[in-house]
Amino acid sequence: MLIDTHAHVNFNAFKEDKKEVVRRSLDEDTWMIIVGSDYKTSKKALDIANRYEKGVYAAVGLHPIHARESEANGDDRGVSRNSEEFYYDNYEKLAKFEKVVAIGEIGLDYYHIDQAHNAPAVKKKQKDIFMEQLRLARSLNLPAIIHCRQAHDDMLALLGNFKRENRELFPGDAPWGVMHCFSGDEDLAWKYFSLGLIVSFTGLITFSKQWDDLIRKLPPDKFLIETDCPFMTPEPFRGRRNEPVLVKYVAERIAEIKNLSAERVGEITTRNARELFGI
Repeated sequence: MLIDTHAHVNFNAFKEDKKEVVRRSLDEDTWMIIVGSDYKTSKKALDIANRYEKGVYAAVGLHPIHARESEANGDDRGVSRNSEEFYYDNYEKLAKFEKVVAIGEIGLDYYHIDQAHNAPAVKKKQKDIFMEQLRLARSLNLPAIIHCRQAHDDMLALLGNFKRENRELFPGDAPWGVMHCFSGDEDLAWKYFSLGLIVSFTGLITFSKQWDDLIRKLPPDKFLIETDCPFMTPEPFRGRRNEPVLVKYVAERIAEIKNLSAERVGEITTRNARELFGI
């Protein structure tokens, strides 16, 4: 069994065949968490999850790129980037449904900021919205699925301050969130581990050896697997739309790097996902 801990089957890339995509995954004994990026896609993630008795779950949250109106570029494949105000009560209502297992994806994304277009104000808005969503996650005892792109210094500072100022919200030593689509080095990974977070890997690791040393050294309780579909398609399917069933190629690559069986990596990552998300 595998769990794709970050899938966007709620995106338009799956508009015509999402039922078939979910069924293919479940038939292969691969479960999934469908992750929202704004209110509309968060509600859609919950709607999809509610159609299945088990194996399909949802996360709700406002992605940092929605802090201002912009257009997608690069590998984002035309996904809408319309701005949205964050309304705590609306997301709280969604998050209280049984099938919601996390607040996400939330965080900071400086890659999409136009430096000539009031960048300091945009960064401040992202930080403010991120803090509100962290408070929501901790108040509901839900883990956070965190996105960070070209903003790790600010992310580490914000998380450190948040934990110091809200110690009562962090009982015990259990992980309380995951750095989704982790692309940092070993030093950065351990900084996040020290804050109570774990990391997750996508198909990126199947066509780049950049993270081999990190993966080789990772303790078994510190990582998850994901597709981030429809993006980050693993080898040997690069160039095609990604989907949850392909998360097995991420597991197989980790198994190869760590000299383990694919079944053992499945056991490890499934256990970690169950414990973090309460599945």
